[in-house]
Amino acid sequence: MAIQICVPKEVREDEQRVALVPDIVNRLAKLGLEVTIQAGAGELVGYTDADYANATIIESSAELLGKADITLMVNPATPEQIEQLRDGSIVIGFMNPHSDLDRFNQLKAKNISALSMELVPRISRAQAMDALSSQASIAGYKAVLLGSNILGKFLPMLTTAAGTIRPSKVLVIGAGVAGLQAIATARRLGAIVEGYDVRAAVKEQVESLGAKFVDIEIKAEGSGGYARELTEEEKQQQQGILAKHVAAADIIVSTAAIPGRPSPRIISKEMVEGMRGGSVIVDLAAEGGGNCELTKFGETVIHKGVKIYGPANVPSMVGNHASELYAKNLLNLLELLIQEGEIKVDLEDEIINDCLITHAGAIHHAGIKEQLEGASS
Repeated sequence: MAIQICVPKEVREDEQRVALVPDIVNRLAKLGLEVTIQAGAGELVGYTDADYANATIIESSAELLGKADITLMVNPATPEQIEQLRDGSIVIGFMNPHSDLDRFNQLKAKNISALSMELVPRISRAQAMDALSSQASIAGYKAVLLGSNILGKFLPMLTTAAGTIRPSKVLVIGAGVAGLQAIATARRLGAIVEGYDVRAAVKEQVESLGAKFVDIEIKAEGSGGYARELTEEEKQQQQGILAKHVAAADIIVSTAAIPGRPSPRIISKEMVEGMRGGSVIVDLAAEGGGNCELTKFGETVIHKGVKIYGPANVPSMVGNHASELYAKNLLNLLELLIQEGEIKVDLEDEIINDCLITHAGAIHHAGIKEQLEGASS
């Protein structure tokens, strides 16, 4: 009997992505897998049920999840969806592994193997499965467009009969995947761009995109491609140097976030008050509390004429391409899980082992297990 791959319709209110696009469904069908899609799952992305020609379409979420060997999702399964999942099956998606921990006890009780896309290790072999990076790249691109929509200025220099318009200045804080894409996008739109990161090693990448690197002479490389936390003395040095660059910016895109930890506070209220009226901050780290002291998640705050926007679920705003990239990430992970027509959860494989949260009726991931034990003590 063929392996059943099932994709439910996303239930998060602001979600416009789908876990599989028709092209990837076609590729899975060629591998001999049976794909079932919940009716309407791809509508917000632009795909009708008819576009999924090589998939079975089912109306009922309970029927769909109850037959799945492997369920593919974008957002974490809700408690109701977990109840509908077939006992002993596999679920893969963004699991939000550092909050709502009771879900993992529920998955454990149903003997479900849950793989979190946030926990795919950042190693060379896993790059094609790195959904955090694929979605961050989209967020960085979209953040600049959001900022330009809010800003009451042109980004490029324009010479007109009425005179010359100076180009806008964009400061990108954090030169990870999202930050580098933001820099590239702002440059393509004709802005003067500066990039800042506490990791001195990214200077060359920033400059290769045509931006000026803001160097505060602190080296804060950490593990997994993220920055380590700064000392209080380093934070003061950071703010002292960064303040003048913040004040000169028309748009700031801040991207400094570490999964499972509060976003580092980089832009203080005083720094915002030093900015020109009409300037814009797009804080991609808003869900973790924000890089700006004044950020409110999902809202636009106006302080002394400066607009601080903390958007939610930015990759979903580019739902079509976000879904396409995410589906490819999932396909590459499935190729590890399915070998010779059979599902194999290989705990010897570093990628599988690192992103597996629950398995065989137990909490497999050491970090999640420690959090759960701490929460219950």
